[in-house]
Amino acid sequence: MSLIELKNISKTYNTTAVPVKALREINLNFEKQEFTSIVGPSGSGKTTLLNILGGLDKPSSGQVIVAGKEISSMKAGKLVDFRLHNIGFVFQAYNLIPVLTAIENVEFIMLLQNIPKKERHERAKSLMEDVGLGDRLTNRPSQLSGGQQQRVAVARALASKPAFVLADEPTANLDSQSAEALLDMMEEMNEKHNMTFIFSTHDARVIKRARRVVTLEDGMVKEDK
Repeated sequence: MSLIELKNISKTYNTTAVPVKALREINLNFEKQEFTSIVGPSGSGKTTLLNILGGLDKPSSGQVIVAGKEISSMKAGKLVDFRLHNIGFVFQAYNLIPVLTAIENVEFIMLLQNIPKKERHERAKSLMEDVGLGDRLTNRPSQLSGGQQQRVAVARALASKPAFVLADEPTANLDSQSAEALLDMMEEMNEKHNMTFIFSTHDARVIKRARRVVTLEDGMVKEDK
């Protein structure tokens, strides 16, 4: 059984006078430990697809099956809980909580999961060391560079022990050196923790590292290799 199955996924936005068909009849499977990039020009449906994969948006038609559970028809409360325990997110804008320290940001999602304090702290500290920030535990986001903030965001995404991590343009705001360091670290996490990463990206550096590249055009899969 695949980790994620997308069956005949279509998405139409009816918020404008003319409906916008963002996705058209998408059929894709993703396996455990993939390191996959979803690519395509602006407006091709990359972010929409990522949001549907993560349960942040619902398809107009079709099914999204994650670890054997059909999430596209889940009620809102159940879906929030499912995301909390199964899906990690890394966003372009980092989305760290400014008033919390780096390690508190990593611990936060485990707090929502009701994981005991000692276990939360030990797991967060271990992850911070894994991402090369063991000496920055008490720094707040404003005291970290963009690359360091994105590393904290990756550690936070992994803290919940998700089935997979979705990363939307994770290198977009980083300089070349920081981007390459982040990708090195993500590849290591992919191998060390058997973690599945699915990226939405324009970045040639990310695409070059991917072991699978899914190309979208006009809301359809143009290529998958």
